[in-house]
Amino acid sequence: MVVIRLSRAGAKKRPFYHISVSDRRNKRDGRFIERIGFYNPIAKDSEEKIRFDQERYDHWTSVGAIPSDTVLMLMKRSKMTAEEIQKIEDKKTARQDKKKQEKVLKQQEEAAEAEEAAAAEAPTEEAPAEEAPAEEAAAEAPAEEAPAEEAAAEAPAEEAPAEEAPAEEAAAAEAPAE
Repeated sequence: MVVIRLSRAGAKKRPFYHISVSDRRNKRDGRFIERIGFYNPIAKDSEEKIRFDQERYDHWTSVGAIPSDTVLMLMKRSKMTAEEIQKIEDKKTARQDKKKQEKVLKQQEEAAEAEEAAAAEAPTEEAPAEEAPAEEAAAEAPAEEAPAEEAAAEAPAEEAPAEEAPAEEAAAAEAPAE
């Protein structure tokens, strides 16, 4: 089976393609039957981007050669005017912009849903959280009273030895006087 396809030429990161007719079993850049043109994807405006022999292309397609998708697209574009090509490019960029907008919109919706879910969960979590501090406060109040009672019990115990010490001093002062 004979195909019309692009065979790569050119340096690294500087592609240049030959439009060639070759046997389907051959490698992409391998043996070819005939070269019918070229395609330079990085050509500037002043340079020629594509050139091919339309008669040879028609001949090979008439005898059964199948053009690759890329070659078919290039052949159609070579027959178009610059305005038609620009319309196609505009449609393509509009489609890409629309996809980007849909993606951003989807992310915003997901973020809004996440916020709503968090807001819905937050009040249910806060209600038990409010009850828990009330219980802790109730538990802390008796605990605070108990240390206060202990402190009160310790304070008189400390005062009692203090009272005994002056009494002993007074007794000691009276004893030598005797």
